Amino acid sequence: MKVLFLEIDTEQSWGMASLGPAFIAPYLRGEGHDVAMLRVGAETPLDEVAKQVRDAAPGVLGLSLTTRQWLRAREVVRAVRQRLDVPVIAGGLHPTFAPEEVLATPGFDYVCLGEGEEPMRDLVRVLEQKRRISPLEKSIANIWVKGGARPPLRPPIEPLDAMPFIARDLLDEKHGVVQMTTQRGCPFPCTYCAARMYDELYEGTGDYGRRRSHGNVIAELHELQKNGPVNYIIFLDDTFTIHHPWVRGYCALHPKEVGVPFSIHARVETVSPDLIEVLAKGGCKHIVYGVESGSERVRREIMKRPVTNQRFIDVFRWTREAGIVVTANYMLGLPGETRADVEQTLALHDELLPDDFGYFVFYPYPGTHLFTLCKEKGYLPDDYGDLPAVHRASILKLPDLDQDDIAELYDRFTARRTRDALRRSGERLDESGKQSLTKYFAEAAAHG
Repeated sequence: MKVLFLEIDTEQSWGMASLGPAFIAPYLRGEGHDVAMLRVGAETPLDEVAKQVRDAAPGVLGLSLTTRQWLRAREVVRAVRQRLDVPVIAGGLHPTFAPEEVLATPGFDYVCLGEGEEPMRDLVRVLEQKRRISPLEKSIANIWVKGGARPPLRPPIEPLDAMPFIARDLLDEKHGVVQMTTQRGCPFPCTYCAARMYDELYEGTGDYGRRRSHGNVIAELHELQKNGPVNYIIFLDDTFTIHHPWVRGYCALHPKEVGVPFSIHARVETVSPDLIEVLAKGGCKHIVYGVESGSERVRREIMKRPVTNQRFIDVFRWTREAGIVVTANYMLGLPGETRADVEQTLALHDELLPDDFGYFVFYPYPGTHLFTLCKEKGYLPDDYGDLPAVHRASILKLPDLDQDDIAELYDRFTARRTRDALRRSGERLDESGKQSLTKYFAEAAAHG
């Protein structure tokens, strides 16, 4: 049977592809199925997408979706199903934590809850024998059939080393830049993040927090190096630095076994000057830290991240001193946040001096604790499910930050990006250029 996965682009066509299908594909190919991926551009007309799917003639259509992809995905599926009678299954973050919404949407027949490798294999086995599964039939663990009862969850795959390496042909990787994961699960209780919700989803079923062995990670990288150039590695783990012995062990092996620079995501609570030095010597060239807010109150009371601003300042300094490029990520427009809180974020940014930073307006993802809070407080509009999840605008009706406030504050983050880029460029300017830059900074400061 041919299984076609759709990768739904939203704001950028250059972003990385979803990892879910790449994890699932080896399980399907191991049973003789044909697996392919079609990238759906953000501007691609729906008629063209439907024609491409029809020409591919899949027996099953699969989508791995975040909330940001959901609105575009449902339009794509509607267009496809108007032209082709093909079973459709959706998995990933949004279908896992908003399964009723997905199953109530025309065109979607099945939802995969949680890990999808073994459930998808089992579903395709059944669909190969018949076109549809009745909601009255015995359920496949993790697979929710439209009109049927919620299925049980099977235990998480254990150990992770038992899984085949992911299907790289579905990831659209370019220029020798490869994506890697070494673990699943997150132990931190952040209220805004869906990663933690997988641990809660599997509570009572099995321990979702698992990590691959050093040897297994190295073996996959060796295989990649045999098949083509590997110039840079992006470790996608939410927090690479959770377990220090594992990190130290890996960094001791990486230079001699792989010898390729890499980047990671980390939390300031999980690093020390010594560990950062270990990472630098091991080949780490870039660390992304989630700062989220410069308000200690917001982090402590709203986000459940009790960490001080001084800790961020220290860690960013340690990272720069180790010769590692450092990126900060910020959020604004959280429930309970005020203009004064966002001003503290901008002020903290000026102390952190990151090499780069990302900034996003908060969106309440289904399944998270802040989503529940927003519903209880009446911050979510009645039509929230039809509103796009974009980076620069809020869908919430907040008492302390209206849409104009958020738009203005977002623009100030954008101005900070321009200012920071000019400041870095200014180090290479002649005296006349520096005078012009000084004038720019003075005018920018006068306007906040």
